[in-house]
Amino acid sequence: MRSGQSNIPDLLKRSAFLSRSGIGMGAAALASLLNGNLAQASPRPEEESKNSSQKVAVAGGTPHFAPRAKQIIFLFMAGGPSQLDLFDYKPALNALDGKTVDPKEIGDQRFAQIRPRNRYMTPRLLASPYKFKQHGESGAYVSELLPHLSGVVDEITFIKSMHTDPKLIDHPFAQLMLTTGTQIEGRPSLGAWLSYGLGSENENLPAFIALLSNLFPRGGPGILGSGFLPSMHQGVPLRSEGDPILFLSNPNGMSSEVRRRTVDAVNSMNAIHQRLVGDPEISSRIAAYEMACRMQTSAPELVDLSSEPRHILELYGAEPGKTSFANNCLLARRLIEQGVRMVQLVDLDWDHHGDTQKRDMMKALPLQCQSVDRAVAGLLRDLRQRSLLDQTLVVWAAEFGRTPVRENRGAAQFIGRDHHPFAATFWMAGGGVRQGMTYGATDELGFQATENPMHIHDLQATILHLMGLDHERLTYRFQGREHRLTDVEGRVVQELFA
Repeated sequence: MRSGQSNIPDLLKRSAFLSRSGIGMGAAALASLLNGNLAQASPRPEEESKNSSQKVAVAGGTPHFAPRAKQIIFLFMAGGPSQLDLFDYKPALNALDGKTVDPKEIGDQRFAQIRPRNRYMTPRLLASPYKFKQHGESGAYVSELLPHLSGVVDEITFIKSMHTDPKLIDHPFAQLMLTTGTQIEGRPSLGAWLSYGLGSENENLPAFIALLSNLFPRGGPGILGSGFLPSMHQGVPLRSEGDPILFLSNPNGMSSEVRRRTVDAVNSMNAIHQRLVGDPEISSRIAAYEMACRMQTSAPELVDLSSEPRHILELYGAEPGKTSFANNCLLARRLIEQGVRMVQLVDLDWDHHGDTQKRDMMKALPLQCQSVDRAVAGLLRDLRQRSLLDQTLVVWAAEFGRTPVRENRGAAQFIGRDHHPFAATFWMAGGGVRQGMTYGATDELGFQATENPMHIHDLQATILHLMGLDHERLTYRFQGREHRLTDVEGRVVQELFA
């Protein structure tokens, strides 16, 4: 460059080059660090809704009103546990076991595999093969399959009238409805909305973390997604064995100092690109790299359960160094203690149709219950003894329930139930929810929610309210209109509140 000549043209040339190639190379070099798009809420100014004069909470913002809960642990039992064999005791169903179902009982209801006059079977009622007893001062009925959870029923509010949209008889769409409020892919999940609305209380950890006992359920990564919200709000999968996040640790030959300089260089390029194009996703990318660097120190120590006392490990049934639902429950408590806004545990294999030995309700359901019973009860007890339960909302939920009729797709030696969008039992504990209560009911055979029916959108609205957010005001403008978790529905069920 000649002496005295402005460097603006060269800067523009370099910026143009970066916008076309440099950013891509820098992002590629560290993309594995994020395992996709690592997310963290970074504070930004409060934004104003474009269709209302009221303020809406944004990342790092304040609640709309005083929250009853500060954090949430969401226990997602993917596949749909049978409420009729765990929580919803039906003596009348026991008396009618094996009887052909009156077509009037089913009407035009459509199940995943069972339909009136279909080629599979004549629907016959199926009584629960498991014994029920009342427990605690509340007298809640719980199956013999959950002996540990039976001991903490007085902490719990059971919701026995849950239902979803009638057409949602398949796992992927029903799981998306539960977690994102719609069966359409690409919408923000509950955890993403909470991250957007409230942010995290720990700058070294994301606001929304997911713990998977196995693989993603059929709803796919969308159950943790940020949708049209900035990607910093999506859920971050954390592993309880090995590296907490794949490729988070430094590769061989790279020190933390070198990694820090590398991230600084990439973020400098991203900052130039951000000034040129104004894309908010670039800010998310910068925040993600910074979060990844901070988590290199915080995450490994956080997932090391070996520091827990022996009696706590036994309370959960946790074994350090292994991948299990029990380990994830203990890790969820540790994350809540560190200020993570939402921890979502995902547990598969609750889909017991009875069409194979693996999905035989008589064998698989007891094993599945055994893998979660002690851990969930231990989580509630541990949160209570640490004075965390009152500020932590714990939710047990699934995409749908199971039918009161037996499913038999040519495997008469096995027992199972079909998908059922019309009736399910969820439960909530802590976080401003009443203790030892049962809300809603189904008919005597368990076909329909008849007393205080509660839709998935009602559950979402209620959860947001407990967290201090108005589900009608927490919105984001996308493709010309304001969107929200509950779409145009949802009722806050005040009767559940303490």
